[in-house]
Amino acid sequence: MSAPTITRVGIVAKSGLTAAAEQLEQLGAWLTQRSIEPIFAHETAALTAGVAQYRQASRDDLPSLVDLIVILGGDGTLLGMARRIGQSGRDVPILGVNFGSLGFLTETRIDELLPSLEAVLAGTAVLDRRAMLAADTLRGADCFDSRVVLNDVVFTKAALSRIIELTISVGDNLVTKVKADGLIVATATGSTAYNLAAGGPIVHPRVDALVLTPIAPHTLTNRPIVIPGNAEVRVQPMMDARAEVFVTFDGQAGFQLQDQDVIQVRRAERTVQLICPTTRSYFEVLRQKLKWGER
Repeated sequence: MSAPTITRVGIVAKSGLTAAAEQLEQLGAWLTQRSIEPIFAHETAALTAGVAQYRQASRDDLPSLVDLIVILGGDGTLLGMARRIGQSGRDVPILGVNFGSLGFLTETRIDELLPSLEAVLAGTAVLDRRAMLAADTLRGADCFDSRVVLNDVVFTKAALSRIIELTISVGDNLVTKVKADGLIVATATGSTAYNLAAGGPIVHPRVDALVLTPIAPHTLTNRPIVIPGNAEVRVQPMMDARAEVFVTFDGQAGFQLQDQDVIQVRRAERTVQLICPTTRSYFEVLRQKLKWGER
């Protein structure tokens, strides 16, 4: 990436991550020494009194206030901020720093935080643009709900309900009517999330594609399918009096669907920018996370 003009950096830590207190204080001082204003999410600032002197804002407001967001935590924390950035309409890069094991999205280790920031300021950091999904729920003639997500849109049954039936179309073409515990519509980035656990394929994030993966399908011939990234997917639950169908977005929010609801999922107009460590390739991350080649 070319050397960006960064004057303000948003800082977000996983909720309750008190172990990050020292790094938060160090990060605030490091940025201030370089005439860059740190802005902490409210919940993050509450983790340590050592950052009380810095400006604070809500997670929802951060994308409109800063030029870069640093995430300390895990993939779930990053997904939440990616959604907010997508809805803000701004191109704010994310530097995701993992506090546990290496993440698929939060790839930077804590010891790589400051060197990675140096690379960002110098314009030598590797920037990876990831496609996002826009999901609209149509209820009657109205758009009941609109979301932007990075990983997936998931349709599931209630814990004690029977399998559900979903009609799936791509563009004007009927794909199938699937009876299953649910369905995952995933981006290439989201292919290593719930999609992977449900038996779907791993798709390299630079591949322009969407993945449709049934969850525990009643018929074994219902298999995952990879479709073009510019396709529009329409999903309609086939409801009866006892059916309960829910839709969730990146596993962080959702609601129960009603009969005749239609959910349209397509590639979002905006991408999210992830700053990647130069020390590891995507395939190395896969090897470390999935333990490929180990007994």
